[in-house]
Formats: sequence, structure tokens, C-alpha cells
Amino acid sequence: MSKVIYENHLSSKEDIKDFILEGKAKISFPEGAMRLENELSEKEGQKANFVLWCPFAFPSDVRIDWEFRPVKEPGLAMMFFAAKARNGGSIFDEGLTPRTGIYNQYHSGEINAFHVSYFRRKEPDERAFHTCNLRKSYGFHLVAQGADPIPDADENAQWYKISIVKKAEHVSFLINDLRIFDFEDDGTSYGDLLTGGCIGFRQLAPMIGEYRNLKVMWI
Repeated sequence: MSKVIYENHLSSKEDIKDFILEGKAKISFPEGAMRLENELSEKEGQKANFVLWCPFAFPSDVRIDWEFRPVKEPGLAMMFFAAKARNGGSIFDEGLTPRTGIYNQYHSGEINAFHVSYFRRKEPDERAFHTCNLRKSYGFHLVAQGADPIPDADENAQWYKISIVKKAEHVSFLINDLRIFDFEDDGTSYGDLLTGGCIGFRQLAPMIGEYRNLKVMWI
């Protein structure tokens, strides 16, 4: 039986007052939803990208839901989950090297995590053939992939419900309750099983995306 353990409408600055931004971003709340966009020029490369972390660590078996709306592309949207320091501590421990949004700091740095990229419109091949990818870190292991049903970005784009279900060794990813992929982790091929940890939103410049109604359930 599931139980809601965290809920955030992401509707105002007050809602994210404790969130932790790595890198630089413009964060606004038009029409009661969190809008993320890069502050630095896309010409800065990886330096222009960022991660916005929810500050709480969640248990291993969870369902994570949020709503997403792509406003402007090119770019890419991603969610980190089950993120912990590789030494078993918090990703926010003072002894860790500061992170600034540069990608390799997250997949081959001092943390372990899953991350799913679910709106991939950055590189030419991504724009031509839309997929959602699940990677497991430490390392850059592509462990699951499925077709992305979300249309191209638009100022009048509709909202899409995004869901991650992580229970023991199993991870499922859904969009509007349509199952996109499943992954069964053997705890060996790509490192130890990942248990609980933090979640965080990541975007690649120059994308603009909007988010609302984040909810985490213990399952």
C-alpha cells in the first residue's frame, strides 16, 4: 500500500526555498508553475547546464510523479534519483567536491545515482529520433531505453505526467501512465544496487521547461 511522503506544488518561490541549485539558472513561476531556463549562454557548453535538487533523501522503494511542459527547445530534461555520495553519505556532505552542473561531475564524480533523460532534443540525432534513456552511475551506463511520446516544445504545449517507480531492483518509467521502459538491476553488471537518496531536476541549455505537482510516495 502506497503512502505520500512528500508533496510540492512547485508553484512559487517559497515552495523551493530549501532546494539546492548547482550551476546557474533562471527560475520563475509564471501561472503557478516552476519555469527553469539557463542563465549562462549556451555557448558556455556544459557550464550553462544546471541541476536543481530537492533537499530531502527518500527511501529506496518510491514512486516519483511530477508534471512537465516543454516550452522551448533545443535542450534536454532529466531527473536524477536514488542519488547518494559514493561513500554512502549525503550528496550534500561538505567533504565532497562542489558540483556546478557539468555533466561528468554527476555520472563519473563522487556520487551514485540513476538518471532518466525524458525530453532529448539537444543533438541532431536526438531531434531526429526521440528516446528516453535511463543511465546508472557511478559510470555512464545506459541500462534502459524507450520511445519518447512527447511532441516538440511549444509555448502552448500541454502538461505531461512523468513517473518513476523504483522498488528493490526494479525501475519503471512512465509518461501519462504509458510504460516507456523497465529495468531489472542485478546489482553486479553496473555496480551495487542503489537504494534511497535524493532527486533533482536537470536541464540542458537553451531549453525552457516548466514543472509542477511533484509527489513522492513510499511503495
